[in-house]
Amino acid sequence: MNHERCWAAKGPLAPYAQGFRAYLVEQGFTPQAVCQRLSQFGALSCWLECEGVVLAEVTEADLERFVIARAAAGRVTWVSTASVALPLKYLRAVGAVPAHSEPPVAGPFADVLEAYGRYLVDERGLAASTVAAYVRIARRFLTTAAPSGIARLRSRNVTAFLVAACEEISTPAAKKMVTALRSLLRYLHIGGLINALPQAAVPGVAGHRAGMLPRGLPPAQVCCLLASCDRDTVIGRRDYAVLVLLARLGLRAGEITALTLEDLDWHHGQILVRGKADRHERLPLPVDVGQALADYLRGHPRDGRSRAVFARMPAPAGPLSARGVCSLVARACRRSGLPVCGPHRLRHSAATALLHQGASMPEVAGVLRHRTLQVTAVYAIPDQAALAGLALPWPEVPDE
Repeated sequence: MNHERCWAAKGPLAPYAQGFRAYLVEQGFTPQAVCQRLSQFGALSCWLECEGVVLAEVTEADLERFVIARAAAGRVTWVSTASVALPLKYLRAVGAVPAHSEPPVAGPFADVLEAYGRYLVDERGLAASTVAAYVRIARRFLTTAAPSGIARLRSRNVTAFLVAACEEISTPAAKKMVTALRSLLRYLHIGGLINALPQAAVPGVAGHRAGMLPRGLPPAQVCCLLASCDRDTVIGRRDYAVLVLLARLGLRAGEITALTLEDLDWHHGQILVRGKADRHERLPLPVDVGQALADYLRGHPRDGRSRAVFARMPAPAGPLSARGVCSLVARACRRSGLPVCGPHRLRHSAATALLHQGASMPEVAGVLRHRTLQVTAVYAIPDQAALAGLALPWPEVPDE
């Protein structure tokens, strides 16, 4: 097949077609996939020209409109919002399109939000994704609840914002919004931007935490998930190693994706886990976990550009994402005939398995890297006997 015919021949993207083709090959796409992506690149170029969109001003919203237009025309094969994100990534990398940035905020809020973001990083040590989420919520809150300025912010403004916002989102999302809003109000109070700390205006979100928590999977079901991986293939060995880390060490999805080759200390039998709040902790590397990692790494060719332990497969090349870990677990559930669950369910499985094996609550807290035993107790809710060890003895009442 002559792939040259698939290149964009006209439109604002034409000068970038050859470079995009080389980029696709570098990312590991097959010749057929390269042809399809280049055809899509050409269609996008023609659409941008017809719509009069300036290349330097292309945004995600424009690509969404392109996908909608293709769908309306009945041309939906291999065209989706996710697929057109790759051309945008390439165009940004070569400087044809400006890098993505959060929308600016007019007035005094821009400086406040920028300083708040630095505070979350420098003082709180939050992850970049958490900082971005908190700043987005802060932007929405300030523009909605404080149009007359932060100094005039009152409790009724906070309450009204929460009542309106929580009608549109789920209970877990509402809890995250409340946490982010409390963080912002504390920052504004500490910085002297508001006189009082209206904590009472940020009520807790109703929801029985214990009743909503997923229980850990039984050991037999965990074995089914592991057995569903075809370890004769590179993808199967990768999936098996990820599942073993989730089920044996209770790692979070983000901790899985953050692992680098330097984090595996084969000589001392340890693994470095990069957890929440930029905490780095070393855990023993069990033999079965180490064997699963070794089998995957030996059979997975690496190009040396990425030091991430787990790679995305198939193309485009790059490290495995947290969303990829979720998809990986979901696929294993479907192969095993089990209800689909997320990676965190296996974290519960690791905790309950340790408890059933006789580990103490402090030992489980150490493996899960919890700061308090109260957090670990949540994972042990199904094991009432283990929770009994945390209860204080009832004080004896002297006889009168």
